[in-house]
Formats: sequence, structure tokens, C-alpha cells
Amino acid sequence: MCTRATITLTAALLLTLTACTSDSDGKDPGPTITTPSAEQPAKADTTGLESAVRSYTDAYFRGDVNTVYGIVSDRCTEKITKPAMQALTDRAVGDYGHQDVKRFKVDQVSGDMARVSYGVGLPKFDQRQQPWVREGGDWKYDAC
Repeated sequence: MCTRATITLTAALLLTLTACTSDSDGKDPGPTITTPSAEQPAKADTTGLESAVRSYTDAYFRGDVNTVYGIVSDRCTEKITKPAMQALTDRAVGDYGHQDVKRFKVDQVSGDMARVSYGVGLPKFDQRQQPWVREGGDWKYDAC
């Protein structure tokens, strides 16, 4: 509804502006109305998102809890302790060895929040619509 009103208002303003102009030979070609395309929304800023996901996954499957915990959102560090994260990474490394991201897709972005899907080649670790949040300019794991 708001988009339709914005397009209508924009068209009316452009019509008003073009009605007051004419080309250089004195002949008025009539109004030219240009409306913004609703099919081309502004591209969301995901700079660094894939890199953060890859770094998190790499560190997770190397048992590097300091790096992993550094990529966890503030909200999640209040819910997941560093020793609990260490136990998770130790088990993953012990059971599956080193893994890295094989596929990656940004599903959704809204401001400083995103949802991504990715996998390491093991269905157990496939992530779908996993939440990430940008804090202080850096993307952080937010699936706690």
C-alpha cells in the first residue's frame, strides 16, 4: 500500500515537473512519466557475510573455540558459554574432522539481520535459514 502511494506521488511530481519544461526549439513534447521499478529493490549490503560464515565453519571444525566464540553474536554469548562451545567444537572435530563450506546462499537480508543456507557436504550439518546479525560492522552467528 505504501509502495503504491509512493509510486503515485512520484509520478504526480514528475508530471508536474515535466509540464513546466519544454525542449529547446519551443515545442513541448508533452509529459514524460517515469516511475521507479518495483521489481528492482535496492541490493542489501551483505559485504563480509559469506566470509564470516566460512570463517565460523572453518574454526568450528578445527576446534578453534576462540575464533568461533569471537564470531558469535552478543545475544548468543549470553546463552552459550565458551566451555559449552568448546565441547561442541571438540565433538565435531573428533567425529567428523575438518570440514569447510561447500555451498552458500544468502536467503534473506533486512538491515543488519540475515538468514543464510549453507552446507559442508554432511547432511547433519546442513544449515537452512540460519540467522546472522551485523554487530559493529561484522557479521555474527545468531542461531542460539
